[in-house]
Amino acid sequence: MTIVFDNNMPIYIQIMNYVKKQIITGRLNPGDKIESVRDMALELQINPNTIQRTFQELEREGIVETRRGLGRFVTSEESTIMQIKKEMAGELLERFVQGMKELGFEKDDIVAIVKDAVKDGKAVSRTDRSE
Repeated sequence: MTIVFDNNMPIYIQIMNYVKKQIITGRLNPGDKIESVRDMALELQINPNTIQRTFQELEREGIVETRRGLGRFVTSEESTIMQIKKEMAGELLERFVQGMKELGFEKDDIVAIVKDAVKDGKAVSRTDRSE
């Protein structure tokens, strides 16, 4: 597991986002066992209390569940996993749109660029930028 930590965001939130991404991309499946606090802390070389807080928040959100004596597991609730996917997509879109607006693009321009990228399977090329 490799995470490059951003100094502008609490580490436990970054680890939460990493675990969520592992779930929605299928690297962690519903019902899979999650690494222990100790193992994850050693792997990431951070304080076990940070990992514990991460797991507590993930459990509070219903993303993981603790089974006494067995460990923590990814939720089996497909609706919860789909909700995580939608939330993360929304956050990604929000950052993208904000960045495009900061570059001076209007709403219609952003929509057209996204449509073209989805249709062609690629973003604007270097030669397209000069037009």
